[in-house]
Amino acid sequence: MTGNRQPTIKTVAARAGVGRTTVSRVINGSDLVSADARARVLAAIKELNYVPNSVARGLVTSRTDAVALVIPESESRLGAEPFFAALIRGVSGALAETRTQLQLTLVRDQFERDQLAASVATRRVDGVLLVSVHTHDRLPGMLEEMGLPTVLAGRRDAGEQLSYVDSDNSGGAAAAVRYLLARGRRRIATITGSLDMDVGRSRLAGWRDAHREAGARADGALAETGDFTEEGGVRAMRSLLERAPDLDAVFAASDLMAVGALAELRRQGRRVPDDVAVVGFEDSVLARHTAPPLTTVRQPVEEVGRTMARILLDITQNGADRRQVTLPTELVVRESS
Repeated sequence: MTGNRQPTIKTVAARAGVGRTTVSRVINGSDLVSADARARVLAAIKELNYVPNSVARGLVTSRTDAVALVIPESESRLGAEPFFAALIRGVSGALAETRTQLQLTLVRDQFERDQLAASVATRRVDGVLLVSVHTHDRLPGMLEEMGLPTVLAGRRDAGEQLSYVDSDNSGGAAAAVRYLLARGRRRIATITGSLDMDVGRSRLAGWRDAHREAGARADGALAETGDFTEEGGVRAMRSLLERAPDLDAVFAASDLMAVGALAELRRQGRRVPDDVAVVGFEDSVLARHTAPPLTTVRQPVEEVGRTMARILLDITQNGADRRQVTLPTELVVRESS
């Protein structure tokens, strides 16, 4: 090439000795091209440094400039929980600063898991951001075996080896319970998250730690397992009131479960905070619109998403090492406590 003219698809076709349709098929990954023609087109693309779009760029650099955000949850849960919307905003914001495309992938059953495996095997994405990680989920191990860079939102357990970004779950929960103890509450219950997730176990551990630090007893009868849903909060609050009608506070491991707890307390005629104080975890938009407004532990969900995306880009584009980041939390006091 001479001058400042950029190579075109016509230039590539001439250099490779094929038609423009063949070049287009190679660029778009079509199987309707012979091995010899494909090799000549790829050689011409490399020689001419022809980069029409992210697909062609991937042929030359082995990158697709696309990452997958994988959420193994249903559409209804994705829409109901503010956590997911905030995380997606954070990821999208970080990627908007680059030319990297985001593919949102829900994995709800084995068929969709197999689809994801096929996509990974054919390297249609450069890496994966994985959300809602359960302890025995096979997805992280599958991705690691395939050699695909992966960053988790949270971790499977304390010995996690993959890159992850998490919030200080145990520290945030402990801060909530210390606050309730300092306010004179003595029968502090907790509605845990799913205990097959590190986030659920860590927030339960924080509830226990704060009691132990204060020389108080963390009564096992005051702990009820939830599932991070509003309905789970209702069920857990009902069970706790049946077992321990004298409880005077409840720490829910998510705002959505706290909303369910508030509804059940109201149904049973318990005043908040006079009879029972309530604290949640996340500081989602819900917390400011409950009645009364919810005291909660703020976790920086959007920053978790941004940090995940930046770590993955650093790995895929710069060959950086794995990183594990824990972001701080903050207690936000409102009228529910």
